[in-house]
Amino acid sequence: MARFSLLNSLTTTLLIGTTASAFVPSTHSFIGSNQNAHKVAISSSTSSSSSSSSQSSFFMSATNSEDATAPDSSSRRSFFSKSVGSSVLLALALVDAPQDAMALGSLKKVNAKLSQYGVPTIDKVPDGFSPLAEIWGRGRNRDALLVSFVHPLDWIVTLPSQDVNGEDGTIQAGEYGKGDTATFFVYSDPGKVENLADQPKQFFETALIKSISQKGDNLYQNFKVTKVTPKKVDGQDYAICEFKYTLLTGAGFEVDRIGLASVTSTGNSVQVLWAASTRQRFKKTEGALMTIVDSFRCYSGGLDMAKVDYANLV
Repeated sequence: MARFSLLNSLTTTLLIGTTASAFVPSTHSFIGSNQNAHKVAISSSTSSSSSSSSQSSFFMSATNSEDATAPDSSSRRSFFSKSVGSSVLLALALVDAPQDAMALGSLKKVNAKLSQYGVPTIDKVPDGFSPLAEIWGRGRNRDALLVSFVHPLDWIVTLPSQDVNGEDGTIQAGEYGKGDTATFFVYSDPGKVENLADQPKQFFETALIKSISQKGDNLYQNFKVTKVTPKKVDGQDYAICEFKYTLLTGAGFEVDRIGLASVTSTGNSVQVLWAASTRQRFKKTEGALMTIVDSFRCYSGGLDMAKVDYANLV
């Protein structure tokens, strides 16, 4: 949406400038013609020998002069049409180039961070997405984890906050006004879980309920995991889960939501990246949500350099 809004703004601006420039030459033509006619009229009025027939000839001549300098409507339309096409092409170029450069720059930056910690880099980012690699657990109250995934370019990213007491919050990206979000959650109760593919559906249901109810157990109802698909990436177990539930809002409304999640276990906990939309929007967002959770990677160990130095924390 941001891309199309920017495109509309650029095209409108260019068209306004093009339209104005298209009419400037013809305006000058009319001004020049009227000035010439005015000069002739003064000369005619000061001549005592001018007859009514010569005056008529003068005004006819002046009128013909104006008609001769009037802009041709067909040529103006042709010029305007060509200008519109050029403006749209220029607007497209201005929109695409910065996005491509931004995505490429982000990928290089993210891969540099992943390489710094000795974990696999991201080969390619899908069109319209941006990569993310952040540390969850920089505070002394959490065990550090390196989290990476991709998200739509126009989504807003929020990160955990730090203070003298430790770390609070989580890694999240979303288009919050529409209810589309992707959120990272650490489920510490079971500890490290081996053979994730062998776990029953109830295990994933519990992990996901914990994930969506971080702000309270009374904010949802009718939760159900509909499908679990195990997979292995670089020797690490992941499981893609499909689920649905009803969100109970503070205003008393019930909102049906459908989501996807990727679950893994590294270090001393189970990690979840879950993404969801409203039921009405899910058909449109399903592909993007699947891209997000399928790209999720989580690593532990060797992250001491990322911890906050509380001695120097202001």
